[in-house]
Amino acid sequence: MEPMDAQEERVPNRVRELRENKLMTQAQLARKAKVALRTIHSVEKGMNCRMDTKRKILLALGLGFEDKDQVFPPVRRSRSFMTMY
Repeated sequence: MEPMDAQEERVPNRVRELRENKLMTQAQLARKAKVALRTIHSVEKGMNCRMDTKRKILLALGLGFEDKDQVFPPVRRSRSFMTMY
C-alpha cells in the first residue's frame, strides 16, 4: 500500500460549476481570489487545499464561509482507512 502522501486524493467540489455560472475564467477567479492559477486548476480537478484557500475562493465567488460545505463537501474517510491507524 502506498503512503497517503503518494496518493492523489480527489475531493469533489462545485468550484468549476459556480465559476462557470458566473461566466468567469479560471484566471479571473485566481486573480479575484488572490491565488495562483494552478491552484484554481488543481482545486477544480478535485485536489484538496488549505482552509484559507477555500475561504478566498468562496469570497471571490461571492459566497460566505458559511457556504463552505455546499461548495466543498466534507471529506468522508472510509471505515477501513480510519481503522488503519
